[in-house]
Amino acid sequence: MTDNPVAIEKAGRPRLRMRRIASRVPGYLEEVYSWAYLSPRNVALLDRPWVVWAILWANYGKLLRATLAEMRPGERVLQPACVYGDFSPRLAAHVGPQGRLDVSDVAPLQVANCRRKLKPFPHARACIRDAADLNGDYDAVCCFFLLHELPDAYKYKVVDALLDSVAPGGRVVFVDYHRPHGAHPLKPAMSLIFRTLEPFAKVLWSREIRDFASNPARFAWSKQTYFAGMYQKTVARRRA
Repeated sequence: MTDNPVAIEKAGRPRLRMRRIASRVPGYLEEVYSWAYLSPRNVALLDRPWVVWAILWANYGKLLRATLAEMRPGERVLQPACVYGDFSPRLAAHVGPQGRLDVSDVAPLQVANCRRKLKPFPHARACIRDAADLNGDYDAVCCFFLLHELPDAYKYKVVDALLDSVAPGGRVVFVDYHRPHGAHPLKPAMSLIFRTLEPFAKVLWSREIRDFASNPARFAWSKQTYFAGMYQKTVARRRA
């Protein structure tokens, strides 16, 4: 693959661009998440709606609705990183045939799996891209439970890349973990999960997502939390 820009043409729409990158999987992904995302057998086992519901303690439906509420039919939407379950098909259906959905992921296996799920939606596509190397002119970016899986240094790169991918007046929607209230009965369990399976996640308990942006003042930021603070929806709206 080369570093030349790839034009994404859509009739009646501005041209969007995402730079091609080498498809090499980052080292942290191979070391920490190989079992979850790079094993064909495990992908087949884990890519089920009930698994997503279980991982999110039955909050998937609420978080999905909160995400879709930020998107409008007919918009150009970027989804960095594939998501297990029916998230991408639901997002594609919500955007509708007058819009466009671009899904990117650095893992070829994940892209192939997502393409299979998006076959009924000709206005949606999945491509091999690193979230730190995206750009474009999208109406909205939908970052659903990606940041917690990134090393801190990578979080800065990805947040800046996503913020740079929306047009003036556009927005980036981050849905991810958040510090639960002190008396949350699942807080000890989540601490254990983070220590054993999600080593890059707990920083979201102590830092705001906007802290990872180089120039947060270009955006108007808002945040809403769910499930007694365990999850957040943070929206960055680019100032006109």
